[in-house]
Amino acid sequence: MGFDISGFGSLFDFASNVIDKIFPDANKAQEAKLELFKLQQSGELAQLAADTDLAKGQLTINTEEAKNANVFVSGWRPFLGWTLATGFGVQFVFGPLGEWACALAGHPVRFPAMDIATMIPLLFGMLGLGTMRTVERIKGAARI
Repeated sequence: MGFDISGFGSLFDFASNVIDKIFPDANKAQEAKLELFKLQQSGELAQLAADTDLAKGQLTINTEEAKNANVFVSGWRPFLGWTLATGFGVQFVFGPLGEWACALAGHPVRFPAMDIATMIPLLFGMLGLGTMRTVERIKGAARI
């Protein structure tokens, strides 16, 4: 099923079938289809289709980068992942345990706080990439 920007035929049909399965009540299904039609007419559905195509293109690029043997092409995501995991480990595991151990030893120390507001978006991005990599491993593809 491809997204046809000019007609939206297949996307609209797919969404209509999904609505029929989600809403067993015919009246509720018709209301949902009407909302879908309004979205289609307002152009928001076109934007959604364009965003989906963009995401698919990025997934293709990510897959090709991961296959590359050069560590500077395929290794930046794992590096970022390990750096992020180390930051979270220091902030939430090693830091508190270190502060506690130092306090027990009579030398209270405060670990510096990290900027969690910067780390959270990176975490969500990396979790998405980690999920993709897990799926690749389950399928037996792209072993590095």
